[in-house]
Amino acid sequence: MLYLMHEARNLMLAPMRMAAEATKLACENPFHPLAYAPSRNVISAGCEMFERSTRSYPKPDFDLPAPERVVWEKPFCRVLAFGDDTSKPKMLLVAPMSGHYATLLRGTVAAFVDTHQVFITDWTNAREVPLSAGAFGLSDYIDYCIEIFEALGPDLNVTAVCQPSVPVIAAIARMEEDGNALAPRSATLIGGPIDTRLSPTAVNTVAQEKGIRWFEQNCIESVPHGYRGAGRPVYPGFMQLVGFMSMNPERHAGSHWDMFNHLVAGDGESAEKHRRFYDDYLAVMDLPAEFYIETVEKVFIEHTLPKGELMHRGRVVDLGAIRQCRLMAVEGEKDDITGIGQTRAVLDLATNLPADRKAYHLQPEAGHYGIFNGSRFRAEIVPKIVAFTIDETDRPIVVSGQRAAKAASPEIRGIRARDGHSHSGRGEHRPTEHHWHRGVKANRGAHPAKDRDRHMRLPPEKTARAG
Repeated sequence: MLYLMHEARNLMLAPMRMAAEATKLACENPFHPLAYAPSRNVISAGCEMFERSTRSYPKPDFDLPAPERVVWEKPFCRVLAFGDDTSKPKMLLVAPMSGHYATLLRGTVAAFVDTHQVFITDWTNAREVPLSAGAFGLSDYIDYCIEIFEALGPDLNVTAVCQPSVPVIAAIARMEEDGNALAPRSATLIGGPIDTRLSPTAVNTVAQEKGIRWFEQNCIESVPHGYRGAGRPVYPGFMQLVGFMSMNPERHAGSHWDMFNHLVAGDGESAEKHRRFYDDYLAVMDLPAEFYIETVEKVFIEHTLPKGELMHRGRVVDLGAIRQCRLMAVEGEKDDITGIGQTRAVLDLATNLPADRKAYHLQPEAGHYGIFNGSRFRAEIVPKIVAFTIDETDRPIVVSGQRAAKAASPEIRGIRARDGHSHSGRGEHRPTEHHWHRGVKANRGAHPAKDRDRHMRLPPEKTARAG
């Protein structure tokens, strides 16, 4: 019913949007009297803001200078390749299936095209997938990852941004457990919810407070007629967008008010930057209901992966099976989606991976979006990921431990003490110890100001490789 109401609202507002567009054009037409009205800029700006705030945004284009082509495709996803220089290392960006299109990572792709042959998962809007294609759950997502890794391998480097960190690392664990020679050579997890018990954010607490039944009853709708996926149960993109924007309402309201003022003042360059960002941000897609519900339940409520209880096709996903794929975790100091420590947990869960094949980076002053896009990402995070993925000698890589002491926060220590769970695999966790992750030492007693520029290397005696 909610989906139908949303569609009806769009239809009812269509004539008003057309009137607003016509009025805006009149204000800009030198042959129309309205163009000479004293308040023409205010009228034109108001009309544009109304039209933009009530429209449905289509899927944007990547629009990058590198050649783009499809190299793999199934009903719920296709893989795009950028550039055709096969001499470069291969980098697969696994985009989040969390409401936004993969084009939200346009800047992420652009940051790697000079050093890598870049691929990206381009997930399909679920409302465009016919019911005949079947359901798509978390296990199907893991299957897709394995198939894509096999299609693009060998020597594939994978970077998972946020939500796909769980299925990506699960797929790698399954491939290594099965002795699959096409398993990725490295995986970088950026702001991924590996263990959401650590430093819980508003996203985590809502899932815990509401419970899975609430999400099933209030967040799932059927795709209405008029779309290829009519009748498919989905989590609508417009509902996810409301959730995204409600987390920072003041920021979005302020941004739109600034754009209005830019339009009134005739600052076209600033207004265009706003348009480009929100053309991506407001373009949303529906998610398959099965995948959404299973992710909320298994990742955010039951925490099955860090507990060693995540199942895939009747088998437990054991991160201890990872012995070859090099792992890097990237987190943001001010990430309000994935708290500090949630992604880093993967390094402790991969108990049989040698320490010299692990890396960690905590980016100071960065929020969730800032750890995979923007100037700070390009200047400070990309060089570390590039160095990590192209290093062929497996020598310890120097990675800055920017304020890494915060990663051993009271929240992290508390959850481990309460449930007795040990990520180290030794039956206990001692937060007072120093933890080494490929040259990064996180000492909870260290002074944050000194940690900011500290660079450490793993001692040679601690870098013995397994097997």
